[in-house]
Amino acid sequence: MIEEHILLDSSSEWTPVAPGLRRKLIHTNHLMIVVVEFTNGPAEVPDPFHNHPHEQVSYIAEGELILYMEGIGEQKLVKGDLFAIPSGIPHTVKTLTKVVRIIDSFTPVREDFL
Repeated sequence: MIEEHILLDSSSEWTPVAPGLRRKLIHTNHLMIVVVEFTNGPAEVPDPFHNHPHEQVSYIAEGELILYMEGIGEQKLVKGDLFAIPSGIPHTVKTLTKVVRIIDSFTPVREDFL
């Protein structure tokens, strides 16, 4: 018999990360969804490159940005676009609109976000 669990987190609060950047999240033992919102765009320069051991799949829920990924180059993304970043690949973004909202999925869970 498969036991089903439904986890609801209507109490998830926005957490400030930096000026003009906030996030909220929900996770299971192996998967994390993070809503990231930039409200200080458009940016003059890209954010610093970073990488992590997590696989990442993301959806642009609002706004426009340029995604920079090592080995791929740069790509303009708009509302409705999806992108994936393999584990360990340096990447960053540059916002092109005042507000950019991204829905990020990570596996495994990003303990550094908890």
